[in-house]
Amino acid sequence: MRLYHNPRCSKSRQAVKLLTDKGVSFQELRYLEEGIMEEDLPILASLVGIVRKQEKAFKELDFAVDSVNEVIEALRSKPKLLERPVLVKDGKAIIGRPPEEILKLI
Repeated sequence: MRLYHNPRCSKSRQAVKLLTDKGVSFQELRYLEEGIMEEDLPILASLVGIVRKQEKAFKELDFAVDSVNEVIEALRSKPKLLERPVLVKDGKAIIGRPPEEILKLI
C-alpha cells in the first residue's frame, strides 16, 4: 500500500495521520521528490480528477490530457500535477478528498 503524499498539503498530512492512527502499514511516497512509480501510472490515470488542472505546470503542457496515455505522460513529466493525497492498494487507487476517502480502500 502506497500513499502519494505532499507534506505541505494539509489534506495529505491528514491522510497520513488517519492511516497512522489506524495502525495501517503503508509506504509514504513524497512524489514531488521521488516521482511517481511507473507501475502506478495507469492506475492513477484511470481516476477522475487525478490531474490538478489549476496548476501552472498544467498550462505548460503541449497536449490536452484527454486520454489515459496523455494523463500518464502529464503525471510522469510533471508530478506536481498529481492530486493528493492518493492511496494505491492492490491495483486500485483512491483520491483522499476528503482524506477519509482513503479508508474505503483499506
